[in-house]
Amino acid sequence: MTLQQLKYVIEVANRGSMNEAAKRLFISQPSLSNAIKDLEEEIRITIFERTNKGISLSKEGAEFLGYARQVIEQAELLEGRYLNAKPSPQHFSVSTQHYAFAVNAFVNLVREYGHDEYELALRETKTHEIIQDVKSQRSEIGILYLNEFNSKVINRLLKDANLKFTSLFTAKPHIFISVQNPLAKQSIVTVDQLQDYPYLSFEQGEFNSFHFSEEILSTLSHPKSIRVNDRATLFNLLIGLNGYTISTGVLSADLNGNEIIPVPLDIEETIKVGWICHQNAALSKLASAYIEALHEAIAN
Repeated sequence: MTLQQLKYVIEVANRGSMNEAAKRLFISQPSLSNAIKDLEEEIRITIFERTNKGISLSKEGAEFLGYARQVIEQAELLEGRYLNAKPSPQHFSVSTQHYAFAVNAFVNLVREYGHDEYELALRETKTHEIIQDVKSQRSEIGILYLNEFNSKVINRLLKDANLKFTSLFTAKPHIFISVQNPLAKQSIVTVDQLQDYPYLSFEQGEFNSFHFSEEILSTLSHPKSIRVNDRATLFNLLIGLNGYTISTGVLSADLNGNEIIPVPLDIEETIKVGWICHQNAALSKLASAYIEALHEAIAN
């Protein structure tokens, strides 16, 4: 086993394609494929599962990738300390539901570790895609919520994908509304009081099941309902149409300004927000730093 082989595995996992990884590594695709096959034979595991649709990490491969990243990080520290070698670009990706604190944490991560070259990705996306991104190692970390209604379905998907959920915080449901909304003056609102206002929710694509909804109470009917794909559009509609959405109550004035406010929703529910990763994979330096940044962003 060589450091070069480990770098090959990391690059293929980052690109999700042998061809794309070979281009980035400036070697031929057959040479890259053979090098990884030799490594798999040596360590007696299948790192990448190969199908007609492409490649994906196996469960053992995801665990191996975590250790490979740690080894390469340590090797680059040694080279930088004693050989004055230029470190390779840092890689990190996170997939998340539409949470401002996740963006805040990402901003703080880049500010602290973004002095050297890096290739980072922040994907605000659909619930099912978050699980698939982490399963395939397209993202090292995923952020989503569990509650009494969706936990059985989500936990089964996580178990099947060999992923684990770690809680960040538990929140009581709030609505997000414009400061100009008539309900903004209330200390708490009921579900019945929301009937006259447009309900805004995030589109979940082909997996538009109630269990994948980013908003709790997804089974309730709404006389006025609008689905959107991104947070900026949702916030614009909250202001422009006096709409509302249901979330955790955690907002960032730094990113979202003071035009949107949370108001507690009078309902006996809780929202457990947390992060997911592979069961046995060791986190990279940037992933560990991002988890710390998440805790700081939530605390603030």
